[in-house]
Amino acid sequence: MHININPIIFSLGPLDVRWYGVMYVVGIAVGLLVAWPYAKSKGITSVQMENIVIWAVPAGLVGARLYYVLQQPLGPFISEPWRIIAAWEGGMAFYGAIFAVVATVIFLAWRQKMNIWAMLDVAVLFAIVGQFFGRIGNIINGDVLGYPTTLPWGFTYTNPNSFAPSHDIAYQPAAVYEALSNVILFSIMFSLRHKLKHGMLFFFYILSYSVSQILLFIWRDNVILFWGLKQAQLTAIGVIVVGLAGLIWLLIYRRRNPIPAAPSAPSIKED
Repeated sequence: MHININPIIFSLGPLDVRWYGVMYVVGIAVGLLVAWPYAKSKGITSVQMENIVIWAVPAGLVGARLYYVLQQPLGPFISEPWRIIAAWEGGMAFYGAIFAVVATVIFLAWRQKMNIWAMLDVAVLFAIVGQFFGRIGNIINGDVLGYPTTLPWGFTYTNPNSFAPSHDIAYQPAAVYEALSNVILFSIMFSLRHKLKHGMLFFFYILSYSVSQILLFIWRDNVILFWGLKQAQLTAIGVIVVGLAGLIWLLIYRRRNPIPAAPSAPSIKED
């Protein structure tokens, strides 16, 4: 399959407007449209949501970029520090966004005396939606690729502005695999969103997404670090360990500290 989409929509002097950036804007907007009603159903007010979103979204973008930079050879970034923020060159690591947003949400929800677990549930529902649109940007960019392949659904990026290493070789469309994984996770999460106790949707996403990364990175063309595993797979294993520990702690805590049932209204006897 030949992909000849120009990642640059148009240019204004030295400024390039790219599909990748547009997909981030669309992802944030659609993610909020999905997450906002869910937040209201959990008793979170619009003011509380606004106070968190205004900080959490930028934190996620910064975290994703910095985590990507930390995984690269640092020489070019030290010699040219401006490249640390040059996301237009490609390079956002979603785990960095997860770490930054979770920390931001926990702190702000605590400051506002909100139910932290409920807010984390809202955050991951927003994240899975936004992530899907980010993957569309990756598909257009050609910057999330698998190994060269002869499979009939391999992608050959023929546009000279794409990030593909070669414009003559077909690669496994790893970004498509990622997007399909997002659709599956979202479908499950959306169907369960009102059926789980606070915090369970958060742990479901964290653990399921991490398992998907371990599996999907089998086909991603990334550097192998230790034990035949790549950076994202090692990170995913660490997140699974921490996530399972957090889930077990929450279940034990709730068993030892059950929420008392609301008192029933007194009955009125008629004379």
